[in-house]
Amino acid sequence: MIKSMTAFGRAKIEGADKDITVEIKSVNSRFFDCNVKMPRSLIFLEEKIKSYVQKNAVSRAKVDIFITVDSHENSVGTVSYDKGYAESYINALRRLAEEFDLPDDITVMSVARNAEIFKTTRPDVDLDEEWERLRPVLDLALSDYGKMRVAEGQRIERDIKAKVEQVREYAREVEIISEEDTVGYRDKLETRIRSILADNSVAVDENRLLTECAVWADKIAIDEELVRLRSHFDAFYEICASTEPSGRKLDFLMQEMNRETNTIGSKANNARIARIVVNMKGELEKIREQIQNIE
Repeated sequence: MIKSMTAFGRAKIEGADKDITVEIKSVNSRFFDCNVKMPRSLIFLEEKIKSYVQKNAVSRAKVDIFITVDSHENSVGTVSYDKGYAESYINALRRLAEEFDLPDDITVMSVARNAEIFKTTRPDVDLDEEWERLRPVLDLALSDYGKMRVAEGQRIERDIKAKVEQVREYAREVEIISEEDTVGYRDKLETRIRSILADNSVAVDENRLLTECAVWADKIAIDEELVRLRSHFDAFYEICASTEPSGRKLDFLMQEMNRETNTIGSKANNARIARIVVNMKGELEKIREQIQNIE
């Protein structure tokens, strides 16, 4: 099954003490590259999340995951202040004002700028518990993300199959023209050689003449290239039907198809075939561009 590397998924679960939202988006990449943005309180889960996504969802893409946690008031923790430190700090400010004859503008907000006064107490975090709460949301987001990957992959598959069939049709045209061209070339070559030998009063060695004509006709024959192309067409559909990631395999296959097409163009001494080869290469390039979107 063909899956796109470009997709988006989102899920949210509301809990008694916190709401968790997970958003996933990805674009093309040669490798698996995952970036997770989430609250610092969950930073210890980063590698676990990356491993989980790669194992269960996607093997190749640039993936960005955004995790948002909206905690309810009773789960945020408590903020207190160090009374002794605050008293010492305020007294120091007053002495400073007196000694340097500064206006005494000490306020709550001016004192609060000193972060050392405050202490934040948060509940202890259970790593396994936090993962078990996050995982269902992650699974839902991955499910939504996966559906989009499949839908986009199906669209890409329809498009590249249509283009492959066009290339196959071009190959059939080339085969028909090539068969006619090879026979015609051999006959013309034989006629030309006989004429040259007759003009120079040289006796014709029939076996040698037929052998040489056959050899030269074989040099412009493209039967082997066409056979390999047909084999590549079959391989293309086998790869598309596979459940494994197919992007790299299809990319390599398109390179092979392009190579055979180039060889056909260089061997075939026929203007009609040359024009068809140009069309074939154009379609193959379009296919390769689409394949860059496939996992």
